[in-house]
Amino acid sequence: MGRVGVDIYPDQVGVGLDEVTSFGKYLGGSPTNVAVAAARHGRSAAVLTRVGDDPLGRFVRRALAGFGVDDRHVRAVPGTATPVTLCEVFPPDDFPLYFYGRDPAPDLLIGADELDEAAIAGAGLFWVTGTGLCREPSRTATLEALRVRGRRGHTVLDLDHRPMFWDSREDARAQAARALPLVTAACGNLDEWEVAVGTRDPDEAARRGLDLGLETAVVKQGPEGVLVATAAAVHREPPVPVEVVNGLGAGDAFGGALCHGLLAGWGVAETARFANAAGAIVASRLACADAMPTTAEVRRLLGEPGREPPPADRGPAGEAP
Repeated sequence: MGRVGVDIYPDQVGVGLDEVTSFGKYLGGSPTNVAVAAARHGRSAAVLTRVGDDPLGRFVRRALAGFGVDDRHVRAVPGTATPVTLCEVFPPDDFPLYFYGRDPAPDLLIGADELDEAAIAGAGLFWVTGTGLCREPSRTATLEALRVRGRRGHTVLDLDHRPMFWDSREDARAQAARALPLVTAACGNLDEWEVAVGTRDPDEAARRGLDLGLETAVVKQGPEGVLVATAAAVHREPPVPVEVVNGLGAGDAFGGALCHGLLAGWGVAETARFANAAGAIVASRLACADAMPTTAEVRRLLGEPGREPPPADRGPAGEAP
């Protein structure tokens, strides 16, 4: 549930937008990318979002269908424009983003009275984002969706903090504090955890998340890998070395792979390893949704072609709903 739009990414790497001469058009928006990534691993995925009543909105729906993502919960909002995001690509770690058409963004106009409560409650995994909490009516709708969900199965908050969508960091932290007790897992990078719980120390951030009721806290640390904490243990997964082209979609690839591991019932370590590798693959590519890897591609990077791990006996990544 949440953000969707169209990514306009430059074909030229290492130059500013003022010097770029050609672009590619791609499906975008963090939770939408996560749904595409999960579908690439064979999962049945749908997105609850809104688009403008315009040609780019029609492009979004066609792209979702092409990726095998159900669009029955995607509606057009008259009088709004489908958001567009441009970026600059300066590998390995500088990828400025420029958002257009988000005032108001159709995906922030989802109302609580529009929710398909049966679909939300019945999904094996439900994923929401911090961005969905930044404005009304999406804020109330997102919190209501989480209450309807009632922490069934796997309920995940992607912290997904975009400073330009918020009035202040304090406001973002206050809304995160409302959402975190309603989910079973949360994931984000160090900056996002700092906004949500007040520290960028990965161990302390994870501990504060668990204290708020999380079963699983995922702290992505870029070149330092990822930390996954549960009440029982802390697992640290080292990074997968790749030549970075565009790091913007790596977190969403990680998220879709995390969904796959949770739904498959893998152990925490296996899930983190698989998701880390999926993120690394997308960091080595230009696009986001179009770049999401298949399970076979991730296994090849890990040197494990054809292998699917058995479900874990216990642990948050393997617990039954």
